Amino acid sequence: MSRTIFCTFLQRDAEGQDFQLYPGDIGKRIFNEISKEAWGEWMKKQTMLINEKKLNMMNVDDRKLLEAEMIRFLFEGHDVHIEGYTPPSE
Repeated sequence: MSRTIFCTFLQRDAEGQDFQLYPGDIGKRIFNEISKEAWGEWMKKQTMLINEKKLNMMNVDDRKLLEAEMIRFLFEGHDVHIEGYTPPSE
């Protein structure tokens, strides 16, 4: 059975994660406060960041950058900005 949480990103009740997706205290906070829908939004942004900035997940500095962007996006309400990126026109 799915769990319902108040998602701090969406500012409404939504389906919560099935298990902790990220390690440590940040992971606990994500599990308790971030819905599956919000996590999916972050996954899209994360993929874009990794590809556009050519991040290497074996590099500690690149992982720290990605974690900082994740916190800003999920908990502080900042959108991901990639210099030089323009979204496709609709």
